Formats: sequence, structure tokens, C-alpha cells
Amino acid sequence: MTYKAKTGLLVAAALILIALFLFIDLGGNWDYALPRRIKKVLAIVLTGGAIALSTTVFQTITNNRILTPSVMGLDSLYVLIQTFVIFVFGSFKLYELGNLNFLINVAGMILFSGILYKILFRREGNNIYFLLLIGMIFGSLFSSMSSFMELLIDPNEFQFVSDKMFASFNNVNTDLLLIAIIAVGATLVYFAKYFKYLNVLALGREQAINLGVNYDFVIKRLLIVVAVLISVATALVGPITFLGLLVVNVSYEFMKTYRHSYLIAGSVLISIIALVGGQLVVERVFTFSTTLSVIINFIGGVYFIYLLLKESKA
Repeated sequence: MTYKAKTGLLVAAALILIALFLFIDLGGNWDYALPRRIKKVLAIVLTGGAIALSTTVFQTITNNRILTPSVMGLDSLYVLIQTFVIFVFGSFKLYELGNLNFLINVAGMILFSGILYKILFRREGNNIYFLLLIGMIFGSLFSSMSSFMELLIDPNEFQFVSDKMFASFNNVNTDLLLIAIIAVGATLVYFAKYFKYLNVLALGREQAINLGVNYDFVIKRLLIVVAVLISVATALVGPITFLGLLVVNVSYEFMKTYRHSYLIAGSVLISIIALVGGQLVVERVFTFSTTLSVIINFIGGVYFIYLLLKESKA
């Protein structure tokens, strides 16, 4: 099967699942239910696409298929910001902040990423794994600080903290969705300039430099793209740690190519299929007794262990 045929198959599967999600059991509630479902689908497509693209780029930069942008500590920082606001001001403050809460989260995660990149590229000789090490250390620090505040927080307020720990597509703010679409769209326009370098970067640092790529310059720009996409997706719906790892590796196995035009398309479509299908299962099978992120993280965690075992045998 050709790459175009595989991509077409994924497009068809995604469209079928989206149609099922939009119209199944709709009954006579079109005016009320359909707009809400369309909003969910838009959030799923935006989030899934942003996470899939950023993870594909991140794995290309690091030349490692078991890493995701979450190792930089952005998910932990998001939870820390939400926990801090509730700990200091109370859960009602989150509702008072409204759209500002989204902007604070995005700005905080992008600022943190910028500081990490500044540390990494401050001098020659620091490689990408130094960034990952620093990110993992800060991620552990943020998680510890969040856990400490959660122990001291009012038990009634802790429920609000727990809700922020898992991604949810059930109550997506339309205004936030519009802001997120604009932010992701602008980032994609910026990314288009550097897309052509991905196939070369996949060969490694030395080979990319030998082929004329201004390696550090391009890596900086691509890391900015990764940070913005992950920050927007996380601030919009919450953290889904293993989604990127799962869909990108499935894309590699399904597409059987290292050409990023097909890999990225495959990753984005598989991500949409996983999220829409998973949301259908959550709503129709589990009747909202669990969240989509729990299912994704469970499957992704198992797959992560499989990849570790596979790499250790190689």
C-alpha cells in the first residue's frame, strides 16, 4: 500500500469516527447537542494535531522515539500553576480569571521553555540531552511542589485540583478555543519555514551540519514551535502525557517511512482517531465514569514499557 493510500485510509477512518461522534443518538436535540459536539471535535482536532506535530518534531530533534515534550516538565508546570492559584486564592479564583487563566498558563509554560533554551544555547557544546536533563529535574521539582500544596489544601478544594490533572473535552470554552486556534495557526505558519529541515535533522547533528544546516539556529526555532504547541494544547484541555508517544510511534510503524510529510500527517490523523474514538468509548461505554486522558495514559504507559523493552533488546 502506498503512502498516499495509507494517508487516505486514515483520513477516511477519522471522518467516519467524527461523523459518528457528531450524529450518534442525536435525536431531536440538534440545536442544543450538535454545537456542543462540534466544539468538542474542534478541541480534539486542535489538541490532537498540536500534540502529534510537536512530538514528531521533538523526537526528530532528539533522535529518540521514546521521548516526548512532556519530559521538559511542561505538564508538571501546568499542574503547579493551577494548584498554586487554588492553594493561595481558592477555586473560585479560577472561574474569576476565566480566559486569563488560559493565557497565564500558556505564558508561564512558554517562558519556562524559553529559560531552558537560554540555558542550553548559552554556550557551545551543550547538546539536546542537557536540555532534557534540566527539564526532567524541573519537572520533578514542580511535581513535588504541587504534591506539597495538595497535602495542605482544603479537602473541598482538592477536587478542583484533581480535575486539572486530567485532560477533559467536556466543557471547552468557545472563547479559549478561538484563541487556541489562532495561536496554533500562527505557529504553523512560522513552522512552515523550517519544515524542510526535518528530514535532514533526522540524520543527526553531524550529518545535518555537514549538509549545510545551521543546526543550533534551526533547533532553537523548532523548539519554540514545540513549546508553543504543547503549551496551548495543555492549557486548553489539560495534560495528556503519553498521547504523543503513542500516536507518533504508531505512525512510524504504520507509515513505514522517515519522510516527515507523511509521518506528520499520519501522526495527526492517528491522534484524532485515538481521541475521537476514545471520547466515544468514554461517553457511550463508560458513561463518563472515567476520563479520556486516563485511558490514553494507561495505553500509552503500557506501550512506553514495550518500547523500553524493545530498545533494550536491540
